[in-house]
Amino acid sequence: MHVPVLLNETLDLLVTNPAGTYIDGTLGRGGHSREILKRLSLAGRLIALDRDIEAIERTEKMFKPFGEHVQRLHGNFADMKELCGQIGVTEVDGVLFDLGVSSPQLDVAERGFSFGKDGPLDMRMDQTQGRSAADWVNEEDEQILADVIYRFGEERDSRRIARAIVQAREDQRIERTLELAEIVERAKGGRRGPTHPATKTFQALRIAVNAELENLEAGLEAGLSMLREGGRMAVITFHSLEDRMVKEFFKRHMVKHESLQQGGERLIYDEPAVRLVNRKPLTATKDECSQNPRSRSAKLRVAERETAV
Repeated sequence: MHVPVLLNETLDLLVTNPAGTYIDGTLGRGGHSREILKRLSLAGRLIALDRDIEAIERTEKMFKPFGEHVQRLHGNFADMKELCGQIGVTEVDGVLFDLGVSSPQLDVAERGFSFGKDGPLDMRMDQTQGRSAADWVNEEDEQILADVIYRFGEERDSRRIARAIVQAREDQRIERTLELAEIVERAKGGRRGPTHPATKTFQALRIAVNAELENLEAGLEAGLSMLREGGRMAVITFHSLEDRMVKEFFKRHMVKHESLQQGGERLIYDEPAVRLVNRKPLTATKDECSQNPRSRSAKLRVAERETAV
């Protein structure tokens, strides 16, 4: 059975009201959602969202025993306010985001996320809309490709890789994952360690194709606006770009005291106000890392909505 990353640490901090209403913004395989439901009373309720229709379909049998206590909705967590409003939910006691690509998406070659499996170069989390990664690498300007690979992949060889992609597509359209991985590997001069040379480029394209950082910012704002006072938001990140964004988002909403030149002080913060439940992000134990290598880069940050100042 699939065990989600930082499962107990997340739920211990997130579920504070067994009779409350909770949102799992990233249903995936349903691991976090299932365990949230186990901690809720008969008065509790869970709304689980996922932009990947396969996640909704795959978890139908899993959640049948929970009946009306859970509703699964196909959609982007950036739109959670509108999606939940359609079923009459406007306030919740907790919101969870488990970010990044899910294991099923990586494991299925046809989804095009992995450079370790040959498949169509897709990478869309929601295959019902948007441009694929193949469209990106074959249609975007070289400068834009370089900027995306550098910004979202933190890849120092971004310009060289972008140039190699443009040169390769002049001969024929790049359509397969292994084809792109080989282009990147050659551009970087081959392998020099355990990490595949295409790792950062594939991450960057995935983030760009799915507008992940833009959606994350919108999702954090939407989730926080729906939290009741005392409600909590838990976010699990897997790379520095996500973690930095979550950290800065919480920081903007924390109440800060600024001294005034004429004396006294004023409060500065973006509404609504939050307090950090854990000052430093929680990370996986050695045991969890050994059992699930994906958890090595995971960081958990939790914030609680405060009473209006």
